This record gives sequence, structure tokens and C-alpha cells, in this order.
Amino acid sequence: MNVPIKTRAQIESIAPYVLGQSLEDIKQELGISHVYKMSENENTYGSSPNIKKSVIKSLDSLHLYPDGAVRELRANLAHFYSKDPSEFILGNGSDELIRLLTRTFISEGDEAVMVDVTFPRYQTNVIIEGGTPVIVPLVHGVHSLQNMKKAITNHTKMVFICNPNNPTGTIVGKDELLDFIEWVPANVLVILDEAYYEYVYTDDYLESLLLLHKHPNVVVLRTFSKIYGLASLRIGYGIAHPMIIEELLKVKEVFNANGLAQIAALAALEDQEFIRECSDKNASERKKMEKALDQLGLTYFPSQTNFIMVDTKKSGQHVAFELLKRGFIVRSGHLLGYPSMFRVTIGKPQENEAFIEALAQCMIGEE
Repeated sequence: MNVPIKTRAQIESIAPYVLGQSLEDIKQELGISHVYKMSENENTYGSSPNIKKSVIKSLDSLHLYPDGAVRELRANLAHFYSKDPSEFILGNGSDELIRLLTRTFISEGDEAVMVDVTFPRYQTNVIIEGGTPVIVPLVHGVHSLQNMKKAITNHTKMVFICNPNNPTGTIVGKDELLDFIEWVPANVLVILDEAYYEYVYTDDYLESLLLLHKHPNVVVLRTFSKIYGLASLRIGYGIAHPMIIEELLKVKEVFNANGLAQIAALAALEDQEFIRECSDKNASERKKMEKALDQLGLTYFPSQTNFIMVDTKKSGQHVAFELLKRGFIVRSGHLLGYPSMFRVTIGKPQENEAFIEALAQCMIGEE
């Protein structure tokens, strides 16, 4: 007789993260020869060519454990941002840093305020630690900081603000965000997830790192997965007051940032010309895609990222499937809380042009 092993109560309500099919599986299933992957917000321009050289040089050291303290990368990040190495922690992507924050600071019954819809791992990790996610709806795709204020109670331990937000691509204005941070009680962590920071192209964006000494309850998360093009190596970093970092170090895995990722991140950080080029190209292509969407009569959230959330006014899942049949993978809005929408990553010019043409065909077919 098989006796099922009961999971923790917190785990029972959690659904696994939904992963897409492989490109080869899609080609075989639909009988198509080429697929454009425009669903994962990866850097369409790849990563700095300098990275490959650095990684190849390090291949003779694969038998050695990486530097668990990530000394060189922390020092270089500190120099880059004019801060101290004690203010940095590295992780297996910023996903792990979210997990470290909840593991360190969330106790049974604590609350964490976040919006709906945003990056789902905030909610998942709060639940795992026995905390309660307090969900505040987005307003026109943007964080409502006024409503988030109302949600903060004596039980609140942390607040998550994804800025720019995934999946909507929207930002919170700098004055509004600054007012919010200054209002939040000092015993509540304000976690600013800035994974798409380097793509932002507006003056109305708060430079959060300038606040850390005045507001030691602020934690900033950034990553090498997006514009730096190191998504497969999984390396992100947190910037916070040394007291916060010291507590997080108590619960992190000793060798959580692998050696190849550290080497690649060092090379990536040095090539800021590549980062500026990617940001400029993305901003230019974003404008072109927005203009094309306007011409198709489609609305979308104003994005400051390398993706756009498009409203079809129909079933976003159906339009996503029609696009898939034409060789374009996008993220259906029914998985993101917006059933009439889909999210598309901004690609290279020829990819975007082909995508718009396919989208136009889909929309005509729906009329």
C-alpha cells in the first residue's frame, strides 16, 4: 500500500511555474521550420562578445569551487556604482535573492504587500515562509502606491515594487515613489525589483541607489539576466545597507553564484558600450512597434522595458495561438491576469517587422 507523504500546508496552494515548450517541440508539432521566441524577455542582441573570451579562459578551472564571497565581482560592482562591497550580495538570479529576503525576514503570520499583477515569485516565496501576501490591484497597469499605503499594517514586514513592472512594463513616477519610501515605516522593508533598470528611457524614474544611506530599509534588486544577456548563467545582485546584507548572508547557500557566472558577469559589467547600444536599439524598436500597434488600432501599456503588453480586445490566448502557428511565441495574457492581452518581447528590426505583419493577419482573421 502506497502512503502519500504529506507536504507542508504552505506548499499545497502553490502551482508550479508554467514553462513553455521547447522550440524543437513547437516546430515538430506545428510543422513549421522557424520560430521566433518573443516570450521570455531575453536580450535579442545576446551578450557582450568579450564574455566568451573570458569564459573560455576559465574552463580549466571547472574542478574548483567558485569564490563563495564573490569578492572580485562585488568589488567591481561597488566601483561601478560608487558604493562599498559590503552593500552587495550576489545570487542565482534575482529570483534567489527574493527567496533569501523572505527566508530571512518573513515569519509565520507576517504580511507582505505587493500588486496584482506582478512577478509571481514574490507571492510564492512569502507563502512558503508562512507569510501572508496582501494583494493590491494595479491601476491601468501601474502600481497604486496610495492603495499600497492603505494595505500596510502593524503586521507588514515588506513591500515589493517591481519597477519597471513585469508583465506590464510600466514604471512608478520618481516623485510618487520617493514620497512612498519616505512614508513607509522604518521597520518595513521596501524591495525595489529593478530587473529592467537599464532599459528605462525616461527622466521620470527614481535613482534608488541614492536613497540607501538615508533609508536603510530599502533593498534594490538588479540582474545580469536581462540587458547583460546572461540569463542561462543565472546571476543577479542585491544592493542594500550592510546590516541587511549581513543577515541575508546567514541563509544563502555557500557557493550560490557559480564560477562561470562570476567570470561572465565581470566581463559583461566592463562592456558598458554594449549595454548602451542595446538600450538605444531597444528604445528605437519600441517606438516603431508602438507606432505599428497604433496603426492596427491596438492599445498597450506604456512600457519602459524590452517588452510590450498588448490588448487584443479579444481572447489573448487565441491570438497568441494564431501567432504561434505563424512562428511567433508570445506570452498569453491569460497566464498573467489579463485574458484579452499578450506580452511580446521586442526583437531585432526584421523580427519586429515580421511579427507586426503576422499580428495584422491574426487580427484581420478575427474580424
